[in-house]
Amino acid sequence: MKHFLRMLIQVCLYFYCKFLWRCLKFVMRKLTGRCELQRICYNTKPGASRTMKIETSLRDSKSKLLQTSVSVHPDAIEKTIDDIMELKKINPDINPQLGISLQACLLQIVGYRNLIADVEKLRRESYDSDNPQHEEMLLKLWKFLKPNTPLESRISKQWCEIGFQGDDPKTDFRGMGLLGLYNLQYFAERDAAAAQQVLSDSLHPKCSKFSKAEWEKKRMDKAIGYSFAIVGINITDLAYNLLVSGALKTHFYNIAPEAPTLSHFQQTFCYLMHEFHKFWIEEDPMDIMEFNRVREKFRKRIIKQLQNPDMALCPHFAASEAASSSDQVHAWTSFQ
Repeated sequence: MKHFLRMLIQVCLYFYCKFLWRCLKFVMRKLTGRCELQRICYNTKPGASRTMKIETSLRDSKSKLLQTSVSVHPDAIEKTIDDIMELKKINPDINPQLGISLQACLLQIVGYRNLIADVEKLRRESYDSDNPQHEEMLLKLWKFLKPNTPLESRISKQWCEIGFQGDDPKTDFRGMGLLGLYNLQYFAERDAAAAQQVLSDSLHPKCSKFSKAEWEKKRMDKAIGYSFAIVGINITDLAYNLLVSGALKTHFYNIAPEAPTLSHFQQTFCYLMHEFHKFWIEEDPMDIMEFNRVREKFRKRIIKQLQNPDMALCPHFAASEAASSSDQVHAWTSFQ
């Protein structure tokens, strides 16, 4: 009975708050002469703050057109904007900036949903040793990470040198499918120097950038390494869950002027790998059995950072340097 009453109260509060919110929106429109979408676009700076408010407004609207606008095909965004302007009785000639701002937001919102679909497709695709493309990617991963050491054979204990568990890496990709391989290859290819350094440090942590004196000062005398490839697959799982949960919206809406792409996701993976490596060394775990504790602490730190609407994970490695500073300026001005 108590459970039923609690649920009844929660339902009543939900509809009460929803009614009050609609009344407030009505009053605000009468007072300002602007609909909620206009108020958000004109009063909120571009980036995650604006896009997330627009997304919430559209999703929670009583209008079916507005509700479905967050899931339209990218090619239908311009028409959707026109339909929204018509529904809201907004003259595009008098309010030209509104259409531009809405388009930028919808491109990000729809793009994020499509990115989840693309990432999920890769995650669900299993590694197939009979697929020449899969095999080629795997062999390239070795070449990028160990350019001066030839792989003696496809099935080899040498794979353990880059952090796989056995003599055939295909079994390690079962959790994240091809997504894990895609991310590892991207990191090893696009930021070869950093990837090779992280690999070396993971094998010989005491030979990392810290001097012996610094190790002793930081009490890192018991530092241990980790399996580079296995950790890369694990960090892929972290990045995937951050994406699907919506936590990465803050980051992507602040860095991608339009639709976030798979490359943006892979750059984020590189950043997480780089940061996790530093975090692992700073945490100085007793042994590899502490991996889950360190990973969870790292996950919470990243989530806390992403709760800031102005947050953009700012990697400083080669994988993120494809865009020039002029491109970044253009990216932000296109939001205005």
